[in-house]
Amino acid sequence: METKWLEDFVSLAETRSFSRSAQLRHVTQPAFSRRIQALEAWAGLDLVDRSSYPTRLTPAGETFHSQALEILGSLQATRNMMRGHQVAGQDMIEFAVPHSLAFTFFPHWVMDLRKRFGAVKSRLTALNVHDAVMQLTEGSCDLLIAYHHPSQPLQLSPDRYEMLSLGHETIAPYAKADDDGQPMFHIPAGTGAKVPFLSYGSGAYLGRLVDLIVKLSPVPLNLEPIYETDMAEGLKAMAQEGHGLAFLPGSSVKKELKSKRLVRASAPGACELSMEVRIYRERPEVARHIKPGAQALWDFLRDSA
Repeated sequence: METKWLEDFVSLAETRSFSRSAQLRHVTQPAFSRRIQALEAWAGLDLVDRSSYPTRLTPAGETFHSQALEILGSLQATRNMMRGHQVAGQDMIEFAVPHSLAFTFFPHWVMDLRKRFGAVKSRLTALNVHDAVMQLTEGSCDLLIAYHHPSQPLQLSPDRYEMLSLGHETIAPYAKADDDGQPMFHIPAGTGAKVPFLSYGSGAYLGRLVDLIVKLSPVPLNLEPIYETDMAEGLKAMAQEGHGLAFLPGSSVKKELKSKRLVRASAPGACELSMEVRIYRERPEVARHIKPGAQALWDFLRDSA
């Protein structure tokens, strides 16, 4: 049994839609369906009536739903109780950050913050976007930093969570340079030509944004996937070795562009997408616990903005 299965099931009971719940839980629909099936295998009987639409629960599922809510509520109450006993580390600000921001944006941002705000004690937890959001909603971090694009908004209620903008980032295609300093791979490619494509996993946040870039392109990009990973740093390493073209956030390729290890693989302004970098926290009026250091930092960021 995994608690995320219970959370998935509660979401499905509320939305009555596998596709909608998969979107809210930041996973692909096949992965979401497998987790519901795993829960049913653990329970030993069907919890969801798949013969109807919208989806509805079986009688056993209705009973299990109330129990799942009680179990999750008890777990959250226990977590909050334990955090209330925490004494050490009260001056340590805990951040949940997706991998793509943890390796590039965050170190530079904190260095700049030290110059403007002062000393900051921080603990970083690098996760995928879904798990980073869960860290905030479960009260396991003080602040969440994540990308935002209107096509892929995070499902965080503004009644409970507030947000500040930290700036913008552009995701664009890059490739290794040839001996003449030109990209080994370029888009759009010639008619009928295939471009070796280093892609994000189907459930990755940046992968969905790349899909949007491809969809909005006025001409076919003819990308041929040859490698897949959820981490931008993994794609960057493969691109530097000349395996193919990768879409990467601008902050992750600054050094590589300066040293000419990577070059832009499309015309300036083409095949790119701008994202906002946001920081989130629980609103003070509903927050379970606010560290003084985290409050001081938030006040500084808000006043600076």
